[in-house]
Amino acid sequence: MELKTTIFLTITLTLMISTTTCLKPSSSTFIKSSCATVTYPALCEQSLSPFAKTIQSSPAQLARTALAVSLKRSQSTQTYLNKLKQFKGLKPRERSAIGDCLEEVTDSLDRVSKSIKELKNCDNVKGQEFIWHMSNVQTWVSSALTDENTCMDGFGGRAMEGRVKSSVRAQITSVAHVTSNALALVNNFAQKH
Repeated sequence: MELKTTIFLTITLTLMISTTTCLKPSSSTFIKSSCATVTYPALCEQSLSPFAKTIQSSPAQLARTALAVSLKRSQSTQTYLNKLKQFKGLKPRERSAIGDCLEEVTDSLDRVSKSIKELKNCDNVKGQEFIWHMSNVQTWVSSALTDENTCMDGFGGRAMEGRVKSSVRAQITSVAHVTSNALALVNNFAQKH
């Protein structure tokens, strides 16, 4: 009798756990389905999956985390450009283009930082106030993306082709892609709220 009870309880518990698991999407499933809506889904999943425990299945936390990833990449790019600008073998035009790019990245970093703070203001508001705060976030993230894309303008023309331009482009592309994804996830959150 005791063996039958143990088997019955084990089967019941297993069914309860699997049913609960099926009803509630996992954090990784939530991230994957959310990332399917952005321009760079593989990058989105790769950059946000390490934060699955924090994100869980919260669209607000997903947007916050995506902005934090963008901020971190912007900071890394800013550091990289500062170091590159000090390189002694640069042509004057390259140094100037890097300086301009650095200004754009610094502006972008500031806008993403403001967006993160503004998104926190959305937690306890509804209606028009929520829309106003979200509009600020969307505007700043969109402007940050424009800043990042503008960075490469100074590297136009054949004279600027080479390792420096390729290196800067790789950095800027990386940060612009995560910022684009963050903007898409912020927009999704705003629509669902």
